[in-house]
Amino acid sequence: MSKRDKLSAPVIETFLGSHPGWAHSGDALVKTFAFNDYAGGIAFAVHVGFAADKRDHHPDLAVGYRKVEVRWSTHDAGGVTGVDVEMAELCDRHHHP
Repeated sequence: MSKRDKLSAPVIETFLGSHPGWAHSGDALVKTFAFNDYAGGIAFAVHVGFAADKRDHHPDLAVGYRKVEVRWSTHDAGGVTGVDVEMAELCDRHHHP
């Protein structure tokens, strides 16, 4: 199975069970990250953006005041893949409120 193959619902549920804050919404993994200030959210969004570009896999990012919503999905596969899980885990590792 390729990292770009769509994951089954049980695999996604296993991921969600071990990664607090993430939700499966439509065809994406979604999480809103909170920050102590606006600059922290912007720095996080920039870091995620550069990591995504390096991986050639780009999320939808919504930046607000002291929060950033991240939405990972593989449009070609029609849902969540291993690459989305990999990048969601990267977001968790780089979240520093």
